[in-house]
Amino acid sequence: MAANAGLAERCHFEVATATAYPGTGYDLVTIFDALHDLGDPVGAAAHLRQSLAPDGTFLLVEPYANDRLEDNLTPVGRAFYAASTLLCVPHSLSEEPGLALGAQAGEQRLHQITTDAGFRHFRRVAQTPLNLIYEARP
Repeated sequence: MAANAGLAERCHFEVATATAYPGTGYDLVTIFDALHDLGDPVGAAAHLRQSLAPDGTFLLVEPYANDRLEDNLTPVGRAFYAASTLLCVPHSLSEEPGLALGAQAGEQRLHQITTDAGFRHFRRVAQTPLNLIYEARP
């Protein structure tokens, strides 16, 4: 695809796990709707933290979820819980250590993961009816 678009000289693709991708000094690393699916989201966020430049940014997009279960009992929240039960949690459990955040992790839990991974700054920068967008910085 990159070659067809004339970008082969500027693009490089590799397959790696979230805890072992190569490189350092990145200005921006993003995870779109996937951190909650990982067996080791803290390990992935810690590796991401180490790969960032000192003033780099981690942009995290996750399903819209409140911290309290009863606040997620909306039509969208119910759909997210169903998807989480069928896909997100089983996938997370299939990888070590199997933290199983699920699609309704909530902002407090995501903040704790980034803090445990070594980030000092965490804030919600935007939201849509379906997603919450966060910025984490060293």
